[in-house]
Amino acid sequence: MSTLGAYFRLARVGWVLVREGVVSALPTQDMPPVVGFIKILTEPLARFRAKKQARSERLTRAVDRLGPSYVKIGQFLATRPDVVGVDWAIDLSMLQDRMAFFPTPVAKAAVEASLGRPISDLYTSFGEPIAAASIAQVHPCMIGDRQVAVKVVRPGIRQRFAHDIEGMYVLSRLQERFVPSSRRLRPVEVTRTLEQTTKMEMDLRLEAAALSELAQNTADDPGFRVPTVDWERTGRDVITMEWIDGVKMNNIEALRSAGHDLEKLAETLIQSFLRHTLRDGFFHADMHPGNLFVDPNGTVVAVDMGIVGRLGRKERRFLAEILFGFITRDYLRVAEVHFEAGYVPAHHDVAAFAQAIRAIGEPIHGQPAETISMARLLALLFEVTDLFEMQTRPELILLQKTMVVVEGVARMLDPRFNMWKASEPVVGQWIRDNLGPKRIVADLRDGVKAAIKLAEAVPEIASKTETLHKELVRMSENGLRFDPETADAIGKAEARHGRSGRIALWIIALSLLYIALTL
Repeated sequence: MSTLGAYFRLARVGWVLVREGVVSALPTQDMPPVVGFIKILTEPLARFRAKKQARSERLTRAVDRLGPSYVKIGQFLATRPDVVGVDWAIDLSMLQDRMAFFPTPVAKAAVEASLGRPISDLYTSFGEPIAAASIAQVHPCMIGDRQVAVKVVRPGIRQRFAHDIEGMYVLSRLQERFVPSSRRLRPVEVTRTLEQTTKMEMDLRLEAAALSELAQNTADDPGFRVPTVDWERTGRDVITMEWIDGVKMNNIEALRSAGHDLEKLAETLIQSFLRHTLRDGFFHADMHPGNLFVDPNGTVVAVDMGIVGRLGRKERRFLAEILFGFITRDYLRVAEVHFEAGYVPAHHDVAAFAQAIRAIGEPIHGQPAETISMARLLALLFEVTDLFEMQTRPELILLQKTMVVVEGVARMLDPRFNMWKASEPVVGQWIRDNLGPKRIVADLRDGVKAAIKLAEAVPEIASKTETLHKELVRMSENGLRFDPETADAIGKAEARHGRSGRIALWIIALSLLYIALTL
């Protein structure tokens, strides 16, 4: 019944997408012929006004009609240009996460239920909402004379999302079955990732933990910080944090009026993001200008850490080698790194892949640095990886998407911003620390730690080995024995199996007899 319901919900989604003209805007290249046929059939059903709107406007209207779950789904897919294509990812990234407010009494009840205390004990005052998104809304509140921001999860959103994600699973399974070229992108796995990340985003304790971790990592970094968390007033459905008095980064005129150095802000933003990524392996993955403020001191303050990304040391090292290879035009090394990391199947030719990488890298060196578009590079990279069956790497895709967004914010602040020049101090230092002599020291240190852990585990391993040896000797001398309950269960299972086998044999014999008599 659940699957049937998912089909009905998916049919509704399809109808909305048809009516708003989204289906008619779908590309047909590399898609099954049935897609083109469906576009022809549904074209007359699209609203007249939709046909005159840009694709991004059609998409926005459709998602707004479908509700908050689909806003979140659309925003997630915007982080996966490998799945939906770069152009569609850009359109999806423009979805406005602005939903209708839910009543303040409902928000208060959710806070009290989550924290187990009355509102009057928690806050001096609890204001009306000032911002509402697909997952939660924000209220300005007071604790004594201190202003705070209180984020409360939207009521019923978990149940709504659980129902809507069923349709996504149905769609992804159909895609894997009928569109063979999409299998390398693992649509079902992508849907599973969406489900997991959104569930985590709906637990505001995890966002609070992310803020706390990033604050600890950046305590000594110049020009960047995140709001402090009030853990006493934070639970699964509510997070209380420092109120930020500042100017949003997309308000250029207000930043100028406040006397901020826009070129310096752009440089700080890029360098901060790269420090988080390369040094810490932990970064804010939703750094659009609405989540970035500049306080009166000129410090960049990032809020809303529902989406974060992580890179292990191995991934960071490969990323640095790939970046360094592009800078030095060592395309063979870039190709080798992809194979060493297992990103490209081993049956492909390294030299051929290096040739494809060269096709991406050479145009970089033929342009002024301030004109190089990360979005364009990303599109070229996806075309190449498709040719070489490169498996999807969600952590790298999220990183690349965030880098494109951060670069876009930096160029909004400074249209002539040179990302490569601004990045060099951070990237260069990391490469010197991790790809030179210091790398050997770090590897030796990690090896010593692993050896110590292994030595600590030796007694337990020896004890288990001795026990296993005794059991094997006993079994070889006395045979394999079971306790009475196990023996009885096995006997019953064998009896059932024997009856089933006899029935099957009788059916086969009667079938053969019937065939013999009718010939």
